[in-house]
Amino acid sequence: MLRIIISVVLLAIVAYFSLFRVQEYEQAIVFRFKEIQRSDYKPGLHYMIPIINTAQKFETRLLNLDQEPQRFLTVEKKDVIVDYYAKWIISDVEKFYVATRGGDVQYATGLLGQRINRALRDEFGKRTVQEVVAGERGEILDVVETTTDQLRDELGITVVDVRTKRIDLPEEVSNSVYARMRAERTRVAKDFRARGEEAAERIRANADREREIILANAYKDAETVRGEGDASATEIYAGAFGKDEEFYTLYRSLNAYRTSFSNNSDILLLEPDSDFFRYFNNSQGE
Repeated sequence: MLRIIISVVLLAIVAYFSLFRVQEYEQAIVFRFKEIQRSDYKPGLHYMIPIINTAQKFETRLLNLDQEPQRFLTVEKKDVIVDYYAKWIISDVEKFYVATRGGDVQYATGLLGQRINRALRDEFGKRTVQEVVAGERGEILDVVETTTDQLRDELGITVVDVRTKRIDLPEEVSNSVYARMRAERTRVAKDFRARGEEAAERIRANADREREIILANAYKDAETVRGEGDASATEIYAGAFGKDEEFYTLYRSLNAYRTSFSNNSDILLLEPDSDFFRYFNNSQGE
């Protein structure tokens, strides 16, 4: 019984050191005394010779590069702070192992970050602040991805995607940019106000001119009507006066009396034999 137990234990130990499993999300390299022997293993259980062979596994899933925000200079020698991330995979495990000191993912991440930083620095150095913030961000990232394609042959990795989270301006640059933006908006607002005032003055001048024209036409029409009315009245008065001159004279005198003595405080100084009192002195007006 003891022999069976010992045999089982020995077999388990041998199996532990001679068998290894590759998951669906892994790649494996088998070494023979530190030299790469094979790296094309499919997912599943595989055999190796203990002591002579060793195995090392690597991720095939997307890996993330997420660095601290970096400062880059634009063509105007202005700083911008760029926060970006990159997604990458190990596409060639043998090249990756050799190029990264034994498959050190952190070391590979550092090399990738340096390459992306250099590409971003070159692209930002060709553009203005406005271009990198508002206009050409997608074009910059496309150039960066094209530049990092060389890493497939150099490090055995493939950059799948590069994206910026945020592009900020340093506080001192932000203040100057905002001040310039405010000045520009103020200039535009003043221009609009000036054009508005010009249009308003033009409208007011046209309205005043039209008002004067309307008033002049109305005054002309009123004077015409008034003149026609006076002419008609004069004609009527002349006709009436011609029919009975004595009655018309009496009527005019009575109206003059009514107008002159309408107020008790009125005082009229005339000679008694004045023509004004002709009908007071004589009912015949003689």
